[in-house]
Amino acid sequence: MNLISRAKKGIVLDGAMSDELERQGVKTNNKLWTATALINELDKIYQAHWDYFTAGAELVITDTYQANVQAFTQAGYSEQEAEKFIRDAVKVAKKARDDYEQKTGKHNYVAGTVGSYSAYLADGNEYRGDYELSELEYLAFHLPRLRQILAEKPDLIALETQPKLDEPLAVLNWLKENASDYPVYVSFTLKDATHISDGTTLEQAVSAVDKFEQVFAIGINCISPDLVAPALKEIGKYTFKPLVLYPNLGASYDPKIKQWREFKEKFDFNKLTKMVSRRCTSNWWLLYYRTN
Repeated sequence: MNLISRAKKGIVLDGAMSDELERQGVKTNNKLWTATALINELDKIYQAHWDYFTAGAELVITDTYQANVQAFTQAGYSEQEAEKFIRDAVKVAKKARDDYEQKTGKHNYVAGTVGSYSAYLADGNEYRGDYELSELEYLAFHLPRLRQILAEKPDLIALETQPKLDEPLAVLNWLKENASDYPVYVSFTLKDATHISDGTTLEQAVSAVDKFEQVFAIGINCISPDLVAPALKEIGKYTFKPLVLYPNLGASYDPKIKQWREFKEKFDFNKLTKMVSRRCTSNWWLLYYRTN
């Protein structure tokens, strides 16, 4: 069964890379965030992917959300080193996938993730979207990373945690002309149940990305649990494609310390057992609990 067919039946995504790296002792409270581990802790990234596969994940996301060439060069690394770090992120995810399949016989998937420009800003802007770039400026930012991801041939591309519409559209237009054989899913952050973070309506955002043939699924991520049901209902009005969902646990992100603050209310996983795929703040044991 191919990816598209499985997506129609439901695919379980992994959980947060940050949680798993921090659990292993990686210090992520810096501008590179989880991409820090790409420099010399690939074994811990591999372990995170492996643990999620073991817990029941069928699709893992590469550690490239905040791994962009610009951030690495600002941290003192060369462009060549930055490109290698990005390629290594895909390689280690694919190795975990292949090793797990060799051991269990189960075939899973790897998504090459492309975080928004706001992730590079590292100030929580992916939940506001208050920045403006031209299409050419978006591509100048994204292509150095995207080309390295594509060179390592992941199973699909994830345009995730997108607070704006014009940014994923710029990337989708480029992919349509240059890598049209790659399945893509697009996932937005939300301002409320009917608007993405920058105020664009979900109707406009979903309708726009739904027009791209290679977009096989559309959804939302890193959102408050109380927005899940009404937002999915709203999205379903404008697309027949599979829906992507990975909310957080109700915690709030603190951009100063690059960590999530403890949430105040408990979240009932059982209510979303058949809906939730991945959470921005999660642990593999929670994923295991849910999938079993």
